[in-house]
Amino acid sequence: MRWEDAARTLGLVAAITLPFFNIPLILRIQHRKSSDDISLTWVIGAFSCMVLMLPSALISHDPVYRAYSIVNIVFFGTVVVQVLRFHKQ
Repeated sequence: MRWEDAARTLGLVAAITLPFFNIPLILRIQHRKSSDDISLTWVIGAFSCMVLMLPSALISHDPVYRAYSIVNIVFFGTVVVQVLRFHKQ
């Protein structure tokens, strides 16, 4: 295996794994039943940028970018739902 192939494989594994680190945040919000310490502006802003980047990722030939964008939309989307669900009005 060439080092370029190893770098691509490692990048793909990291791209798929990184969004899974949202799970502790999702569970923490669920357990505390509060997301008041998380900025709504930040969550909605970050998620909006991810959604706007998604079409570019879907047509990209780069599998790392594509995989990261898809998996991150799913997990960060769950963060958004939890924050909105448990944020005081």
